[in-house]
Amino acid sequence: MAGHQKEIEEFGNNDDFWLFGYGSLIWKPPPHFDQRVPGYIEGYVRRFWQVSEDHRGTPEAPGRVATLIDRAHWDTLSDHHEPTERVWGAAYHIPAAKVAEVREYLDIREINGYSIQFTPFHPALDSKPIKCLVYIGLPENPQFLGPQDPEALAKHILKSKGPSGENREYLFNLEEALLGLSEESRDKHISDLVARCKKIDSEGAGTCESR
Repeated sequence: MAGHQKEIEEFGNNDDFWLFGYGSLIWKPPPHFDQRVPGYIEGYVRRFWQVSEDHRGTPEAPGRVATLIDRAHWDTLSDHHEPTERVWGAAYHIPAAKVAEVREYLDIREINGYSIQFTPFHPALDSKPIKCLVYIGLPENPQFLGPQDPEALAKHILKSKGPSGENREYLFNLEEALLGLSEESRDKHISDLVARCKKIDSEGAGTCESR
């Protein structure tokens, strides 16, 4: 643990701070980035299995947002959706002079159940991987829910709302952002949830409770 903490503290000292975004960071990037690179990571599965009490929900009525599950751990779970081999997203380079400020911003933005990990990132147009920092809601954190029934999850997303807006907006923005990255970047789990939400909404059963 001490070694991991030291790695976190020293990351970026050599102007090598790269951050991987797989959720809202794709369409709502961090401040001060000077490069944005579409690409993917491997060995993880993206799922809407993380509670959001601070952005797309409240402590009394939590929403649902994306997290990453280590593929080896995912293999032990019962899921309704097949995994994709690659998790697509965007990597951002932060200049060394701005790393401390951006880290503080990210720690506040991602504080609700997420922890810092490192992973190789594969740029879409380059074969050389980049070491990236990524915020992941690990299974042992209290905000991690584990497998969700897709229909029940879609209904929950439709009724949830928080300080950052409606939960459905997060989901729909994520799908749109993913489809804009590459011809290969579609995520079946995300697209299935979007389709379910739109179907439920068209049937008049997906109105936010606050409306």
